[in-house]
Amino acid sequence: MIIQGGMGIGISGWQLARAVSRQGQLGVVAGTALASTLVRRLQLGDPGGHLRQALDAFPVRDMAQRILRRYFRGDGSAPDRTVRHPLPALRMPQRLLELTVVANFAEVFLARQGHDGPVGVNLLEKVQLPTLASLFGAMLAGVDYVLMGAGIPRAIPGVLDGLARHEPVSLALDVAGARPGERFETTLNPADLVPHPAAAPKRPKFLAIVSSHTLALTLARKSSGRVDGFVVEGPTAGGHNAPPRGALTLDDAGEPVYGPRDTPDLARIRELGVPFWLAGSYGRPGGLRRALDQGAAGIQVGTAFAFCEESGMDAALRRRVLAASRTGALDVRTDVRASPTGFPLKVIELADTLSRPEVYRERPKICDLGYLRQAYRRDDGKVGFRCPGEPEAEYLAKGGDPAEIDGRKCVCNGLMTTAGLPTQQKQGYLEPALVTAGTDARDVAAYLAPGAEAYTAADVIRRLLEPSGGTCAGPAGGLDAAAGARPADAGAA
Repeated sequence: MIIQGGMGIGISGWQLARAVSRQGQLGVVAGTALASTLVRRLQLGDPGGHLRQALDAFPVRDMAQRILRRYFRGDGSAPDRTVRHPLPALRMPQRLLELTVVANFAEVFLARQGHDGPVGVNLLEKVQLPTLASLFGAMLAGVDYVLMGAGIPRAIPGVLDGLARHEPVSLALDVAGARPGERFETTLNPADLVPHPAAAPKRPKFLAIVSSHTLALTLARKSSGRVDGFVVEGPTAGGHNAPPRGALTLDDAGEPVYGPRDTPDLARIRELGVPFWLAGSYGRPGGLRRALDQGAAGIQVGTAFAFCEESGMDAALRRRVLAASRTGALDVRTDVRASPTGFPLKVIELADTLSRPEVYRERPKICDLGYLRQAYRRDDGKVGFRCPGEPEAEYLAKGGDPAEIDGRKCVCNGLMTTAGLPTQQKQGYLEPALVTAGTDARDVAAYLAPGAEAYTAADVIRRLLEPSGGTCAGPAGGLDAAAGARPADAGAA
């Protein structure tokens, strides 16, 4: 009944997903930028040897050994400058392709150890270039669920079907300026990477993350294969939010104003006959009961898990957020300019992070991870990539819109630092952090026991399952049984 959100870069890591799954709920690893986090953790010596254990289990030993030889530093000493890997591209460099497959395998493999609960992987539809390799790696490790939002992932169910048959798959790439009839796509042939699999990977269930009943209807009816359920996110959910429908209106604080048109019609979603989970300020006692009363199979909770002990967040940042929450001084702002994607992004206001204008202004503009770059059609008909967070002259030379530059932050590097894996730039400085979370971050200190400085994922789950206004016993049997649950008193969100 509880899905743990797949948050940020490295926040929803294998430790957190495993802790949630061991409690009988759905633990989810964030699949975003796993190639980069694997490289950096190997550079730091792989404390505990967990990644090397996972790489030893990868079905193609030579591939895993190449990655170890290239990136592992046995002494664990921090390098003077972060070792790079190639940037994502339309034709993925072989080194990055292998790295992405192995990294997703390793994260899911480790999350599945020591229990028999389900494990999911969360990907962003807007981060398209690594998607096929990420899905294949996760499926090789036996992932049970794939969750995807931040776009319209109509093609993903069919991709999952093809990968489960060990067949070549492709994914259309959104390219700005593409001419009518032009199609640009990424491709992957599983046999090129794993020629002789011991068994075909199972097809995981697919949950689409949506913010409106209109998108849910579109995905249910026009996707390339079976959609097994929906996570319905409201505007208070963390990370990227869907922009308000209609013309953008800002309040006095510069935050977007959401109105009745942004409230999904749950009655229309129930009519689809597939289970759905509600997200956005449901991570508190009574939230699960409220969701079940509206016909949901359960809830997705991210923010409460983001600040627990098993989270991948840098420990010092986590302590600062909890301390500010405890005193009522934590400010979470929906920034319509921060993300290069154009989606509003919820950012926690903290000193010395990219949330502060002076830190943003002082940072030299660098785009060296490239996950949120936009593909565009060059004059020669080929695909180029640009980001409003890169150096301005480069962005404008690529035909970028000058109006898109102001306020755009390097979300990729900021989130890496938040996960305790900062980029050491050649100029001699560490990239500053960018801490994102849902509105409920203001109240996360409520999970602390009296006198405690930290809480665990089990503490979160225990509190979410506390009865409030009635029992929290939901539809038995999880996903399959929940499809038939239709309470008569279900209302609007």
